[in-house]
Amino acid sequence: MPPVFAHGALRLYLLAALEEGPQHGYEIIRALTDRFGGTYSPSAGTVYPRLAKLQEEGLLETTMDGRRTIYSLTPAGHAELDRRRHELNEVQANITASVRRLADDIRTDLQENMRSLRADLAATAETARTAARPAPKAPHREPAGTGRALKEAEFALAQFRDDMRIELRLHAAKNGLDEVAVDTLRSVLDQAATALRSTLGR
Repeated sequence: MPPVFAHGALRLYLLAALEEGPQHGYEIIRALTDRFGGTYSPSAGTVYPRLAKLQEEGLLETTMDGRRTIYSLTPAGHAELDRRRHELNEVQANITASVRRLADDIRTDLQENMRSLRADLAATAETARTAARPAPKAPHREPAGTGRALKEAEFALAQFRDDMRIELRLHAAKNGLDEVAVDTLRSVLDQAATALRSTLGR
């Protein structure tokens, strides 16, 4: 994926963010995250070195608020921002394009993951259908749906549930979830449940 900020753009955007008043590092990171609608969150390792560089150049100054470092523009920082004001509009336009690009990437990844989940559920339902087909009755055999066979079936369902829960949590932690994904998941699960009920003769 192309970088979110072109060369030098983050530097200018940090100056612009501090034009509204002094902020500590976490507030700056949160402001950037909000500006991108949550699709991009700069890391502390990205933001703090650039803040330190701006301070070395005399464009920022710092004060301490307890254990927090507060950053604010110096007169030179205001002058730099005013001098490059015309570039800021271009930075804002690039950010808007980056947000759109990131959202498209997330949507594509989600669609691919949901297709994969759908295929996995269909395969699992087919496996369960095959495994649940009644075997020829033999003398003294336990009734279908009891004993060892029932325990094995319950174990298979529990294992599938646990595996899918792990996959879901990993996906949510990496990409997040929206209502479309949840609705799709419900639909796929409903289809799998219908197939299983049909297999079990309900």
